[in-house]
Amino acid sequence: MGKQRSKLTVAVVGATGAVGRSMLSTLEARDFPATEVIAFASSRSAGNALPYKGGELIVRELKKDSFAGMDLALFSAGGERSEQFAPYAAASGCVVIDNSNAWRMDKRCPLVVPEVNPQDVDGHNGIIANPNCSTIQMVVALKPLHDAAVIRRVVVSTYQSVSGTGQKAIEELDKQVRQIFNMQQPEVKVYPYRIAFNCLPQIDVFMPNDYTKEEIKMVNETRKILGDESIRVTATCVRVPVFYSHSEAVNIETEKKLTPAEARALLSRAKGVRVVDNPAAKLYPMAIDATGEDEVFVGRIREDESIANGLNMWVVADNVLKGAALNAVQIAELLLEKDLLRVKNPRLFLGE
Repeated sequence: MGKQRSKLTVAVVGATGAVGRSMLSTLEARDFPATEVIAFASSRSAGNALPYKGGELIVRELKKDSFAGMDLALFSAGGERSEQFAPYAAASGCVVIDNSNAWRMDKRCPLVVPEVNPQDVDGHNGIIANPNCSTIQMVVALKPLHDAAVIRRVVVSTYQSVSGTGQKAIEELDKQVRQIFNMQQPEVKVYPYRIAFNCLPQIDVFMPNDYTKEEIKMVNETRKILGDESIRVTATCVRVPVFYSHSEAVNIETEKKLTPAEARALLSRAKGVRVVDNPAAKLYPMAIDATGEDEVFVGRIREDESIANGLNMWVVADNVLKGAALNAVQIAELLLEKDLLRVKNPRLFLGE
């Protein structure tokens, strides 16, 4: 760990949401050395109590002047609120780790997965972006293979749980299942169509090229995190009726030949990866196994026999934990380790 701090004040913004609550539990579980943790949310949630370390945190209303005297803020309040409030946090000298899409492709902001590109935090300007949940788990699995054989193309199809949309989507899936079992017409509010016993090949809005915004995120974020704009990436993102954990079918093409055994060995040694791959014993990663776990699970590693240097694999991770809260806390730990919990240019994001 880097320079020891006698006082370390941490804000969790959007603390009442699914990811915000997970951020609090992750800070507690990893014994993050905060002397004070303060929970923020909208005015609607102000005054509510959240459990933390055997006690309670009373939620405060988020305001532009909320960050005076704070060292670190973990944001999980959506893109619009992040765009509005994160610059004021940085201007107060508070380093922001943001979970929204607001800053991910901003050239001033590193996009970080600690197992993949920890060096990118070194030149941060006060706001560090947490990648998209589906991108995080994929690049954790890709990194050791890219280092060994240079990935030239990625084709990914995702099977993403409803918790990626938030608490209302979790509740809607639960309600729809109950309604269907009771021979009732399921109510549809969160998604364009019913999600219970269905798959929706649309996550986020459609872009002019007919890809969804989620699919474009995976393309752009993968290149930025791996530091290689030449990697060709294409994605199809699907919402499935699962409560927690995203699954992905990932196909890669490499410059250098990698056998499945070599890939399995590389991934078995990789930080943050758990290989579960024994087809004969019917052992492979599943969403129910990854839920509540820190690691990215990888299995079904096999040769793509349609090309010279290709591999297929199945990648699963808890999207609320590793795909959001845990990755953010790991970035915070990295900042402490490197003694980088400071803002060099506090007014940068205010356009001054």
